[in-house]
Amino acid sequence: MKNGFATHVWLSVIVGLCAVIMVFVPFSGAVSNQMSNQLPAEQYQYHSYQDLADELHSLQQNYSSLMSLSSIGKTYEGRDIWLVKLSDNVETDEDEPGVLFMAAHHGNEWPGVEICLFFIRYMLENSQNTSLPQVQEILNTTQIYLIPMVNPDGVTADTRKNCAPNHGPFGKKPTITSYGVNLNRNYDDPWYLAYLFPLRYYLPMILPDASFNYRGPYPFSENESRAVRDFALTHNFSISLSYHSYGEFIIYPWMHTTKQTPDEMLFRSVGENISAINGYYLLIKNDRLIPLYGGTLGSSENWLYRAKGALAYTVEVGSERRPTSLQVVYNLCLTHTTIHLYLCQRAQTIESEKAVLR
Repeated sequence: MKNGFATHVWLSVIVGLCAVIMVFVPFSGAVSNQMSNQLPAEQYQYHSYQDLADELHSLQQNYSSLMSLSSIGKTYEGRDIWLVKLSDNVETDEDEPGVLFMAAHHGNEWPGVEICLFFIRYMLENSQNTSLPQVQEILNTTQIYLIPMVNPDGVTADTRKNCAPNHGPFGKKPTITSYGVNLNRNYDDPWYLAYLFPLRYYLPMILPDASFNYRGPYPFSENESRAVRDFALTHNFSISLSYHSYGEFIIYPWMHTTKQTPDEMLFRSVGENISAINGYYLLIKNDRLIPLYGGTLGSSENWLYRAKGALAYTVEVGSERRPTSLQVVYNLCLTHTTIHLYLCQRAQTIESEKAVLR
């Protein structure tokens, strides 16, 4: 039995390494060559909420057979939370592997928005490129979802949290006491642990409503996190990646505890391949950095894994929260487009790999 399990593990690792080799070698140069010809780095810039909305609508009109655009909810200030779907049969929910990419849970972290938008353009503009048949193959076999700006109010205000008014830590006070909830602490996973282990889970930082890490009065109290929840519960995807900045490291469930997930080997296999592409540090259990970076409750990757069984990651991109160098932002987009392509290909085998390893 042990020998059989070891064989399965090695098979999974070999499959993962082959997948990253297949994707990284042909795609890395192709991504750079194709996009650099169309969008020079010196012309690149951050997109405001309105800029993003305008460009998404323009792309949808020009590529209506491959891209759909819909609002999955509205923020407190009335902005739409836009969802993009890329697929060859974009209006149909097909029985195909799904992948979800998200960015800007924190409104002052902008690079992830650009990475998502860059990838959307890359897929659409190269969908008929005969020198990149892999792009069309991915569109034909994968349902790709993107929420490029989870927190439009925060992006517009350039603040970490959203902009909804707070009424004390538990929402019971009649007057407004502060503004904003940290959306990446507002997912329901598992809420009660902060009260059982207040120092381990930073209760003094997540309970006061004026804190930059205030998690809200209860799970999914915020329009934005509820929008992600409602979308996730009604759609199928096997891999998720949420962008934050900064730090150049990768997190997966359950870093808030020493307990390993049932899919630990698979999380590591995919995570190591992501790391092989972007050169970032993959946090694993018992890492000395986990108390600083992985000991958070209410984050999207933990909830998506518990609720959906998705291999969900958080990637902290770059060495600055918001790089001012356009070349740096552009390079982040190039690198992580390659990662997106890898994840779309890997999604084809994830469920079968789970069955082998469990």
